[in-house]
Amino acid sequence: MCQLIAKYNKPAPRYTSYPTVPYWDQELFLKEAYIQRLQRTHHLQGSEGIALYVHLPFCESLCTFCGCHKRITKRHEVEEPYLSAVIQEMALYRTALGQKPLVREIHLGGGTPTFFSPENLQLLMHGLFEHVRLAESCEMSFEGHPGNTTKKHLQALYDCGFRRVCFGIQDYNTTVQKAIHRIQTVEQVAQVTQWAREVGYTSVGHDLIYGLPFQNEEHIRYTLEQTKIIQPDRISWYSYAHVPWMKGNGQRGFNESNLPTPKEKDQQKQLGAAKLLEWGYHEVGMDHFALPSDALYQAAQNGKLHRNFMGYTAQKTPIMIGLGASSIGDCGTAFGQNEKNIESYQELVFSGQFPVQKGHLMTQEDLIIRSTIEELMCQFSVECSGPLEALEEFDEMVHVWLEMQNDGLVELDNNRLSVTEKGRPFVRNIASAMDVRLLRKQPQKRTFSMSV
Repeated sequence: MCQLIAKYNKPAPRYTSYPTVPYWDQELFLKEAYIQRLQRTHHLQGSEGIALYVHLPFCESLCTFCGCHKRITKRHEVEEPYLSAVIQEMALYRTALGQKPLVREIHLGGGTPTFFSPENLQLLMHGLFEHVRLAESCEMSFEGHPGNTTKKHLQALYDCGFRRVCFGIQDYNTTVQKAIHRIQTVEQVAQVTQWAREVGYTSVGHDLIYGLPFQNEEHIRYTLEQTKIIQPDRISWYSYAHVPWMKGNGQRGFNESNLPTPKEKDQQKQLGAAKLLEWGYHEVGMDHFALPSDALYQAAQNGKLHRNFMGYTAQKTPIMIGLGASSIGDCGTAFGQNEKNIESYQELVFSGQFPVQKGHLMTQEDLIIRSTIEELMCQFSVECSGPLEALEEFDEMVHVWLEMQNDGLVELDNNRLSVTEKGRPFVRNIASAMDVRLLRKQPQKRTFSMSV
């Protein structure tokens, strides 16, 4: 395994989209064309429902492992103007679509959604509900900080229809927590998880990260043991993405020498996966584990697992509308990302304009590769003949797959590419072999995190 890590541990996208954001064609993108494509997709497939992602960017303190778009502030008077803008943005989409869209999934992400008061979160949801129709099986979820999520937060959102919550834990060791500036005790996490279950949430998730600064195997074992006791329904077992060159994160607060080596990081990953499997969790896609009772596991078993900008989801919708500053929308044939600056975002929305500032209009080639990579990331197996064979780079892809087959990472059989158990840690590398935009033009500067 050490030789494989040395060979394949190189920068690679995470493929929550294809094309990946650095390869969006900005010169050909027009906001008006994006809205037109959204309208067309909704006209043809609106009955299948849409997903809503709401970005709530405020945090009271900076977590130095985080690469998300956020605003650090303790001024809670920012809440109401921002939420008013989000509701108004949804009103713009309702007008553009000509009717209230049918919503099958809602997720509140951040930032820290629980920065907002329970009362304001309810006002947000009721404001959004005025502009949509909720599907009977609509799945609503939010990200909570164990340090500031109260039982009132959980009850307020439960009363709006939320049944799933995910808490960002990362690691329980105090040295690691101080380095990443994410401090919460095991007791806090146990308490907030218990509150969620008392209120009635059917799925409680914990996000854990390996490869963090100063983290070692002892820390991993302790964090896992505490997780076993609390027993969340779903666990995200993420690799720390060290991208200090990205604007807006705090990863310059420690050096690469403070990080585990690639070998140590892989040992941490394998230890976590082995323990979770031993304790009755099942691996779902990449980086995720769930109990058999959880909807994510059931979606994987039924072949309905989906991957988008929210990560893995149990619902597959042709449209995802992104609301809020920096949020990304996906209409199936195009991506659109909102203005990142909060004040500029609000000004655009309150002036009656869609705040989409960048994006990508997909080509037919993009659609072929997007579908192939998504299936690979969700099912670990994909047909690699048909439209893919017509691509100019197909022979180059096959050459890479054959080398990976010799390394035991994949199996090629009757035009089907399947990822082996040995190859699962390298699924980002396997997907990148199909990424023709990456094959044609390698990044000229550091862009992606390391794959292992």
